Amino acid sequence: MPNHKRTTLALAAALAGSIVVAGAPAAYAEVVDVNYQCVTPIGPKGAVSPIDIKSVKSGGGYKLTMSFQKGVSSSPVELGKGAMNPSAVIELGGAETGKVQVSGPANAEAIPANTPIKISDLSGTYTPKKSGKVTFTAGVLTIKALGTTTTCTPKNSPKPSLELDVQGAGASSGGGSTGGGASGGASGGASGGASGGASGGGELPRTGPLDSAAALGTLGGTVLLTGAAGVLWLTRRGQRSAG
Repeated sequence: MPNHKRTTLALAAALAGSIVVAGAPAAYAEVVDVNYQCVTPIGPKGAVSPIDIKSVKSGGGYKLTMSFQKGVSSSPVELGKGAMNPSAVIELGGAETGKVQVSGPANAEAIPANTPIKISDLSGTYTPKKSGKVTFTAGVLTIKALGTTTTCTPKNSPKPSLELDVQGAGASSGGGSTGGGASGGASGGASGGASGGASGGGELPRTGPLDSAAALGTLGGTVLLTGAAGVLWLTRRGQRSAG
C-alpha cells in the first residue's frame, strides 16, 4: 500500500482513538487524613485516621461507603462483641450542600481496653437533588457503647475524599453523571442535549464534556469513513490510469 494511503488511515484511526479517551467520564477520589478529636465520657481523646469514601451507582442515586484505615478513640474497659455501634455524617459541597448519614454494623469482635477502636465500614445512600460536581468530605463520627456516646469531630478541615459529577432528580439528562475513584457508576449524557433542545421548554440545551465528546466522536467517525473512501477512490483511479 502506498505511503500516503497508510498515512491517511493512520491519522483517522488515531483521531478516533483520542476521541474515545477524551469522552471518558471523570471522577475524583483520594484517601484523606482526618484528625478526629473526640469528646468521651472520660475526657478528650484524639487520633488521625485516613478516610476513604467510595461510591457505587444505584438506581437514581449512589451507595456511599466510608472506610477508616486506623482506629479512633478508645475505651477504658473492654467492649464485648456487639457492644459498639458507629455512625457518621458525610458533608456535601460544591453543587449541593447538606449531609448524608452513614452507619455500620456493631463490632464483630471484642475490643480490648485502652486500644484504638476500629470502626467498621459505614454506608448510606445519596440521591442527587441538583446537577453538577458534588464533593464528599468526612464529617462528625459518633460512637455509642455501653450506654455512652462519644462524638469525634474533624479538626483539620479535611479535603474532600470524593467528587462526583451528578445529575439531579427531575433535571434534564443532558449533563451525564459519574461515580467515583476506586468505584462508581455513570449514566450517559450525550442523548440528553439533543432531546432537551427539541422539547422547546425554554431551557437552553446543556453542553459539557460528554456532549462535546459525542460531537467529536461523530466527527471522528466521519473522518475515518472519508479516509477509507478516499483510499478506495485513489485505488480505482490508479487502476484506470494504469489501464
